Parts: sequence; structure tokens; C-alpha cells
Amino acid sequence: MAKITPKIRQAYTMCAQALVLGRVNLDVVDQIGLNADFPIFSVGRAAELADIHPQTLRQYDRLGLIVPQRTPGGARRYCLRDIDRLVQAQRMSQEESINLAGITRILQLMEENRQLKRQNRQLRRRMEGNVVFEAAADGEVIEVQRIRRTAPANPYRRAILQITAS
Repeated sequence: MAKITPKIRQAYTMCAQALVLGRVNLDVVDQIGLNADFPIFSVGRAAELADIHPQTLRQYDRLGLIVPQRTPGGARRYCLRDIDRLVQAQRMSQEESINLAGITRILQLMEENRQLKRQNRQLRRRMEGNVVFEAAADGEVIEVQRIRRTAPANPYRRAILQITAS
């Protein structure tokens, strides 16, 4: 795995904190460009962020409720999606008295629903003609948003972009 810079770690930590507080959801994580499945948090850090005892995280893993990714050495690594699931599982367990089997099924259905909504948004963009496809660096075909211009192109646009980027 590549070295994670402090700024990247801070961005993921801030996002995890916002997930815990209910200020953002996984759709927002996607929109801001963070990878919700990037395994960045250790057991201790994930437990701290979600305000859950580390042993509870290990128990959830053994039960298959929330299964983190593993490092080559076998250490658990949690991602933003896992943090979101942990918070939801705790809420359902403590506030709604739902058993772990019920929580597992609800979380599965919530994730399926989120994925279907995401696919629906993509299909709507395609139908509206706002999507263009291009090849990524690895050769995979990806979607990009087409920008529609309402005014004629500014001949000084490149210079303006260079100035504002400085």
C-alpha cells in the first residue's frame, strides 16, 4: 500500500467524524471524491471514531456483521463505509433494540438501496445526454460529466484558468 500523507489521513478522519455525527452520508463521500472503501483506520482508531469498544468491532467481524479489509499481515483495516455501518449498527442495537441478525439484513438492504439510487442517478445523466465516456489511464472506460456551454467560448479561457490556478 502506498504511503498515506497526513492531509489525506486528516480528510478521511474528518469525513468519518462527519459520518458519525450524521452530517454527511456515503453519497456525499462519493460526491467529494473520497473512496468510501479505502481501508485506512485501524481497529483502535475506528473504535475511537465510532465510540465503540474495540472488542465489539472484533465481535462484529467474527459474526460477519461488519467485516473489515485485512492487511497482508492480517490486521483489520476499516474504511468509511465500515464506520458508517458501525454507527448505524450501534444506533439500531441501542435505540431500536434490533438483534444482530436483523441489523445485518437491514444494513445489506440499505447498501443495496444506496447502490440502486447511485445507478439510477447515472442512468438519468445518460438519458439527459450530460455524460461522455473516456478511457482512464488504466484503459478502463469511465464516465465524465459533459459541460454544456451557453455562451461562446472565451478565447482567453486558458489564460484565466492558469491565473486562477496560481
